[in-house]
Amino acid sequence: MYFVDDGTKRCGLYTCSHCASRFLDARIAPRMMCPYCGETTLDYEIGPDDEMPEAHEDAILDEVIEGEDQVEMYDSLLSLAITGGNYEWI
Repeated sequence: MYFVDDGTKRCGLYTCSHCASRFLDARIAPRMMCPYCGETTLDYEIGPDDEMPEAHEDAILDEVIEGEDQVEMYDSLLSLAITGGNYEWI
């Protein structure tokens, strides 16, 4: 769901400091909003007197992954971690 497209040659490996999720993203920035817990904490349906909610960028860049083979390997490893080690689908 939050993994990079096939053929990606460069991406970032992120870890969320709030929920400890790890994910890959084609956008590379020092910090970004976690796709697992960041969007669920925002409520964009606000009234005229309410303040706009702040987006917390809890995901921190751990490593920049370069090379199509390396990106594919990390994507497979993260997918295995999410499925609990069931590699039958690969």
